Amino acid sequence: MAYDVLYDNIGILAVPPQIGATNDVDATTPTPFLANGGLPGGGTGIQVLDETTARANTSNWIPPNTKLPYSENWNFGIQHSFAKDFTAEIRYVGTRGVHLDVQSRINRRSLVSPQAFLPTLLQAPSQAELDAMTTTLAGLKAPGSFVPEFAAAGFDSNNIVADSPYGQSIYHGLQTQLNRHFRNGLTLQAAYTWSRTIDNSTADFFTTSLTPRRPQDFQNWGADKSVSALSRTHRLTIAAVYDLPFFKSDNWVMKNIVGNWSFSPVYTYESPEWATVQSAVDSNLNGDSAGDRVILNSSGVKGTGSGVTPLLNSGGDTVAYLANDPNAQYIVAGPGALANVGRNTLATRPTNDFSLSTYKDVNITERVKFRLGAQFANLFNHPQYIPGSNPGQGLGVNDVTSFLTGPNSTSYLNYLTPGNAIFNNPKAVFASNARTIALVGKITF
Repeated sequence: MAYDVLYDNIGILAVPPQIGATNDVDATTPTPFLANGGLPGGGTGIQVLDETTARANTSNWIPPNTKLPYSENWNFGIQHSFAKDFTAEIRYVGTRGVHLDVQSRINRRSLVSPQAFLPTLLQAPSQAELDAMTTTLAGLKAPGSFVPEFAAAGFDSNNIVADSPYGQSIYHGLQTQLNRHFRNGLTLQAAYTWSRTIDNSTADFFTTSLTPRRPQDFQNWGADKSVSALSRTHRLTIAAVYDLPFFKSDNWVMKNIVGNWSFSPVYTYESPEWATVQSAVDSNLNGDSAGDRVILNSSGVKGTGSGVTPLLNSGGDTVAYLANDPNAQYIVAGPGALANVGRNTLATRPTNDFSLSTYKDVNITERVKFRLGAQFANLFNHPQYIPGSNPGQGLGVNDVTSFLTGPNSTSYLNYLTPGNAIFNNPKAVFASNARTIALVGKITF
């Protein structure tokens, strides 16, 4: 077991209204800030608020039962040496995350349920059929999305964001590895992992649009349990170093001009990152569009998406939605519609990369050596449209932080929204990780 700590900015971002104060000024008519007493509350920076005002201004809460996150790790492996130069290993590795930090809005509820929602249709109904529908968008919105118990206590002005220890994850992996010890100028390592990571949350801050930081339903964390954005089903890596054994004992010219070459190829294949298809509207009417998912059309064409058109009854009330493309697999859940797709159901693109480094050594003296080399990342310039740190900027195939470093732009969200022109079109969002070449030169003593 390994224990972690909670990062400090959780507390900094969750200060109570008595401490957190702002002073808005008109930038066109600057006013001496300190001349008016600075922030309310005087020199201590603490405001004295009455109970009603304090509750109305409350927007954050740290639960009193906050717990430190921890992980449980277990593994079992067998290693075997054979044929003098080879070692093979097979391992089962498991990891479980407990009490992970998650972000939620605890005073808001979803107004859409399997018992009360607006249907999404693939074919246009008659006006008579629309007039016969009794559930309307206005009727769904009428109760309000604030949880009644919170509203009765005066917490119905702001979203109350809470960081709670409700996150959990589990990883199972079958890891295999084959090593060839260095002999006759050659060493080789091949590794393959077959694994699965499942969690109910991955990002608790706005670090990515690919998997939202808040659940779709604040009152139902179980509905967000799914394959993790960090899960990679398959990963294969083959790496070798071949130091040409020829001309090692020949004269200086043959050894340094013809010989002294080394090659280091690396091949990597990795399953794609999972992303959440999103409607980009407040489908379940809980006051938050982030995380609201879509409707699955099981007979639709794989990987395609469609927006919707509101359908009105004769009184002008929205009572249903019509899919713009009835043959699409993913359909936007309009406001009041019932989404039926889980987190992380859309695969991005896999990594399929071959890189090479080559070096040429020249022995100037017995102690002094000059090395000239070239490093080719993505040697064959094979396009790999995988998520990166910013739109249009990819990361290296071995960068495990590619999901965590900020793909939260509008273009990323459009990529995940059915009906958008760039839905599921990685070329329009991600960089191709084009071939790069680096030249290396150094002298060693």
